[in-house]
Amino acid sequence: MLKKIKALSIGILLGIVSLSASAHFVVMYTPQTALLRASDVPMHIVFTHVFAGGPTYDMEMPERFYYTYQQGAFSFPEEVDLKPYLEEIEWHDGDRTLKAWRADIPRDVMRSLGDYQIVIEPEPYWEEEEGLYIQQFSKVMVNVGGVGGNWLQSLGLPAEIQALNKPYANWTGGVFRGVVLSEGLPVPFTQVEVEYMNHPPNLDENMFQEEPLIEAPHPSLEAIIISTNEFGEFSFAMPKAGWWGFAALTVGPERELNGEFLSQDAILWVQATDLPE
Repeated sequence: MLKKIKALSIGILLGIVSLSASAHFVVMYTPQTALLRASDVPMHIVFTHVFAGGPTYDMEMPERFYYTYQQGAFSFPEEVDLKPYLEEIEWHDGDRTLKAWRADIPRDVMRSLGDYQIVIEPEPYWEEEEGLYIQQFSKVMVNVGGVGGNWLQSLGLPAEIQALNKPYANWTGGVFRGVVLSEGLPVPFTQVEVEYMNHPPNLDENMFQEEPLIEAPHPSLEAIIISTNEFGEFSFAMPKAGWWGFAALTVGPERELNGEFLSQDAILWVQATDLPE
């Protein structure tokens, strides 16, 4: 009962301020998350505004970069540090050059069948224009060989979106569901921002493609705002193939850093795939 009261109190508080750091996303881009067999996994990590393809911001070396892995339902999850594979790169945004990261995760590191929850716990970023720090606990999931695993597992992050559908197995138009968590507790009636990756990365040039995939007829359609229910759950039907970012803002427990407001956000990336003709 006390846990429910705590979760409800957090939800009411955070619903008021949940959009204070609107539209920032830690992008964790890899071309394909449903792999038929083990292979090298390239990943680009950029801090930006997703639908508009910018502006992009400098991103310092993450505090942590790792995956948790599990094969099937009857094994224990294991954690593997991925920071040794991070390489700083220059990301281009118009005439600006920003600090971003690339990781080439070798096949041998992700060779087993099953689910891999890849996690970034970044350094807090000082957002000068908004006068606050932003720290986004971000996840993307990769599956090898179609064998299930720990895709449903909560990792106990300060701010987290727990998937209720496999994030790597969604047809275009299908409904994705998740739960917003703060230190493992559901956050009811808090807002979730959903954005389409409208400018996919050009990995050869280290930049987002200039031409958008779609044109939104109204600003309210650039970032779709939905709410969790009393159990912290949300759902969203993804109308177009590609990458969709889900952000629950200001749901983590910490509120202050260096005397300034700190927004601890939860990010989850979901890939939608067109039905074959």
